Amino acid sequence: MLTSRLSRRAVLAGTAAAAALTTVPSLQGRAEAASVTPTYRWRTAVIGGTGFVTGVLFHPTVRGLAYARTDIGGAYRWDDRSARWTPLNDDLGWDDWNLLGVEAIAVDPAHPNRVYLSLGAYAQSWAGNGAVLRSEDRGATWARTDLTVKLGGNEDGRGAGERLLVDPRDSDTLWLGTRHDGLLKSTDRGATWKAVSFPATPSATGQGITLLVAVGRSVYAGWGDSDGTAANLYRTVDGATWEAVPAQPSGAAAKVPIRAAYDCHTRELYVTYANAPGPNGQSDGSVHKLATASGKWTDVTPVKPGGTTAGGTSRSSEAESGGGSADTFGYGGVAVDARRPGTVVVSTNNRWAAVDTLYRSTNGGRTWTSLKESAVLDVSETPFLTFGADAPKFGWWIQALAVDPYDSKHIVHGTGATLYGTRDLKHWAPQIRGLEETSVRMLISPPTGEAHLLSGLGDVGVMYHERLTASPSRGMASNPVFGSATGLAQAAARPAYVVRTGFGDHGNGAFSNDGGKSWAPFAAQPALAKDAPGPIATNSDGSVLLWTFVHWDGTKYPAQRSTDNGASWSEVSTYPKGATPLADPADPTRFYAYDTDTGTLFASTDGGLTFTGRASGLPSGDSQFQLTAAPGRSGDLWLSTKTNGLYRSTDGGATFTKLTSCWASHTLAFGKAAKGADHPAIYMVGATEAITGVYRSDDGAKTWVRVNDDRHQWGWIGATIAADPRLYGRVYIATNGRGIQYGEPV
Repeated sequence: MLTSRLSRRAVLAGTAAAAALTTVPSLQGRAEAASVTPTYRWRTAVIGGTGFVTGVLFHPTVRGLAYARTDIGGAYRWDDRSARWTPLNDDLGWDDWNLLGVEAIAVDPAHPNRVYLSLGAYAQSWAGNGAVLRSEDRGATWARTDLTVKLGGNEDGRGAGERLLVDPRDSDTLWLGTRHDGLLKSTDRGATWKAVSFPATPSATGQGITLLVAVGRSVYAGWGDSDGTAANLYRTVDGATWEAVPAQPSGAAAKVPIRAAYDCHTRELYVTYANAPGPNGQSDGSVHKLATASGKWTDVTPVKPGGTTAGGTSRSSEAESGGGSADTFGYGGVAVDARRPGTVVVSTNNRWAAVDTLYRSTNGGRTWTSLKESAVLDVSETPFLTFGADAPKFGWWIQALAVDPYDSKHIVHGTGATLYGTRDLKHWAPQIRGLEETSVRMLISPPTGEAHLLSGLGDVGVMYHERLTASPSRGMASNPVFGSATGLAQAAARPAYVVRTGFGDHGNGAFSNDGGKSWAPFAAQPALAKDAPGPIATNSDGSVLLWTFVHWDGTKYPAQRSTDNGASWSEVSTYPKGATPLADPADPTRFYAYDTDTGTLFASTDGGLTFTGRASGLPSGDSQFQLTAAPGRSGDLWLSTKTNGLYRSTDGGATFTKLTSCWASHTLAFGKAAKGADHPAIYMVGATEAITGVYRSDDGAKTWVRVNDDRHQWGWIGATIAADPRLYGRVYIATNGRGIQYGEPV
């Protein structure tokens, strides 16, 4: 989903940057984990998609085989027999978080088991270099080559492509288009790479090469940094020299080539264009085809952008808006039908007024039919796709598009939250099983009630998971609907009472009296809540709320307090600005807050009216440090300070002791105690030795065992963690692009 607020991907850029700058200290003298490692089974809590599917690619010579890529959640392989996607990059660990952004996919038509990925989410200075993965078994195992350049799988232009290609004349040769470093070539199936000459000059901020496509034995390359008058499409016929394609389109509507597809039957190349790389910012575009034998170009644009609609859709709220909106958009995906010459499908993109659609032509682009108007959408398997409205949308951010080469009526297209598929050109449903891309912000495992899990998510608000094996039946929490959630809290002694905060256009805070099944908005909210809704806490009996406010640019504001369920609010001047509030689980008069700016623990003993500083001189300077309270006890506080270690206070924050059993702690939670244990089980994302992973302690953090393994790492998992208070051993992991992972002992 896209909201008018700062998107999760922009927010995550800063979050990931902070993670990337962490320095891992020497392991000398560190405590070791317990030697017995339990065997865990890991599964994904089903939601269904929720993120931007940036590319989808059917294998041209294997029926039922396809691959998909995402901007922050890795790549997937589709198996038609099981009708499921299999994640291919869960083995990427903490230090490789940047590689879960997939820039491009390539397959080899002559070798069906080969698949290649170019990885790298960000091309910014704070991100690591990209990498190319190559597989001989359809992604079951990989060989890796680290690049000396950066890629941008989660930056503007991520829906263009593909930027990676197996040369049509030689399976050992691959081409890789980069954003800032020109064209790379490999002659040993991706094991090594070197820059080669290319006519256009890259820049430090441009798009570079946006697409590579095989046209017979030739290769064509799109260039994303033209001004609309200079060439933006090049080709090589010998694999050594490149030339601009003659007589190519120009102007704002053909400024950036987004995608291309070649009809080998008619020997025509179709290219979609826009005036910006997308997925945002496009307001003009076109579709052109090139008869490669004669060199003749034809404008086959289905509908030219720039008209006026009778009605529109609000970009920020997904709700119907008034008429007369400017119908601006670009073109995105393009796919040809391998079984039917002259049959081609293209997508609009960034069309918020009339809503994006697919256009299909069966006569080489002379006439087109929009598929949106006749589409019957069934999202019953993933109810959140209505986004709180009466009906779902056909799509937005449509840049991934594919036609099954073995089934002309099997079309799939990606959106900002799912992958839709049809088998008859009329009935559409999410083709998303197994693909989970949620960026998870908050998790709660309630001690009672139907649901064992509540989640606060980027882009798709808050969800009540009555089952972990099916998408939540209520969809996104409504009344009001949020985009990204910023706060989620439950009253420890009154678990039916839950509060949430987040970005939205119809209120930014809400409460529930049935454990999160249904909601009502706060009767009032501070003015700051609209633009800077931060975390919220409720005391143990639900009689007091503390709400903090942090703007997306990092500006911190005073906390606000309510004693009437959000009907009125008053400022708490002694509360440390921007700190995340924490309620004592046993004493309703106590709240805590850790000031990460100064390394000071603040506490309140009067229900949040006033706060005073207690322990000081603790680690500071990182807003991601986390404070947690052990359940059922008053004043038992645990402070995770990343590679500064784990601290504990048993006196309400007056003093803290650094634990020696681990050297890094990023996030921590408590679950049901082991049989015979006198302390709740503790779960931590941290490190006791070299590997940052998921650990459990059954003896009060004296010893730890790692419970995830090298096949289940999911990149950066430091946002939050939850453990089940009713089921010993079950732990819930918040990933940054792979949804909610949960594990339990076999």
